[in-house]
This record gives sequence, C-alpha cells and structure tokens, in this order.
Amino acid sequence: MNLFDWQKTVLHALLGAPNEAEFFKVLSRAAGELGFDYCAYGMRMPLPLSNPKVFMLNNYPTEWQARYAAQNYVAIDPTVAHGSRSILPLLWTEQLFDNCRPFWEEAREHGLEVGWAQSSYDAMGVGGLLTLARSGEPISESEMAANSMRMSWLVQVAHEGMRRLHVSTMPAIESPLTAREVEVLRWTADGKTSSEVGQIMNITERTVNFHVNNSLEKLGAVNKTACVIKAAMLRLL
Repeated sequence: MNLFDWQKTVLHALLGAPNEAEFFKVLSRAAGELGFDYCAYGMRMPLPLSNPKVFMLNNYPTEWQARYAAQNYVAIDPTVAHGSRSILPLLWTEQLFDNCRPFWEEAREHGLEVGWAQSSYDAMGVGGLLTLARSGEPISESEMAANSMRMSWLVQVAHEGMRRLHVSTMPAIESPLTAREVEVLRWTADGKTSSEVGQIMNITERTVNFHVNNSLEKLGAVNKTACVIKAAMLRLL
C-alpha cells in the first residue's frame, strides 16, 4: 500500500475508534505493518501538576508490564526522559541505557531488544509518547529511510486519536480569558506585583486585582500563583 493510502486508512481508523481497545487495536496493527511486534502509547495530561493523569496502553509481555510497574521503571526509562524534553525521534542504542543496565537487560530478556520512540505535544499541553519495539534484527538505515516518515506521522495521529478519547478529562474552562486578563497574568508570571503591573499597563492596582480575580474564577484556581501556572500549562498565555 502506498504512503497516501496507508495514511488515509490508519487516520480514519484511529480517529474513528470509539474506545481505547479499538484505538489500540488499530495502532498495534499499524505498528505491525511497520515491522514491529510491540507498541506502546502513553499520554500525560498537563494538570494537576502534583499528580497529572496518565493513560498507558501497550502490548508488551504481561510479565514485563508487571515488572515495569512494580519497579517504577518509568522513573529511570531513558526513552521517557528523552520524550519529556524533545520531540525528536529516538532510536534505542546500547549507549542510551548506559546508566540503567539492569533495566535494559531485563527488557531484552522479555523480547524488547530493538526500539524507536518519539513524543508529541499539542496546543493544550497534553504530551504523548509512542514507542515501537521488537526482538530480532536491528533497524537498518534502509528501513529507517523507508519508514521514518510513516512512523513520525503515526506519532501525531495517535496523539490526536488518544486525546479525542479523553477530551472529557481535560480541565474545563467555563469561559476564555479576555485579552486584558491574559496580559495581566503574563506580567504576573514575569514576577511583577499588582502595583507594578498597574504601572506597566497604565491601570490601577485595583483593576489589576479585578482581572486576576476574574481569572481565578474562570480557571478554578485557588490563588494567583496557581492561576498563572494553570494558564501557562493550558497554553493560554
């Protein structure tokens, strides 16, 4: 199947999936068509900062899933660390796992010997990470040349499909911030006091606080600091 037809088929199936089970069925099938036995998709909501909601789907061996969770390997997994700071694709290498050799050895014992991962982020600050893995032959340069475009494209479509399934879990905003409220919060985020913001914007301190209080109510924040952080995380600033 050529690239256009493949993308059309996968796009329709992923975005039309009614639940996680159907979504992952399509995603794992696409991974198989790209030459991978395993795939995993994780999505992290931006809020609350103290305990963000995380959704995880994978078809790794059951024993490895249990081991990964029990040992909290997500805290040392270098692919997760890379995905949190870069959207560039990452190929598994020996050097990548230098600082966590026991973890790497265990993964290979469970058939996860060759892998590739890439993250994505959307305008609402939702982050996702797609991992494709297999046992056996390493990923060759010719394979990457043939499939890298499909793999990176799949990352973005998987993110949109998963986000659609969980859109109801995103923080609800009763009404959007006004341009004035956004400007006040931006200056506040830069460390300016209400008095300083008033001087910069040529409005009274009372008016600044009025805009801040309106923003608190709209975003459901308990104080000014939480309001600024929430607005920033939701890409409202």
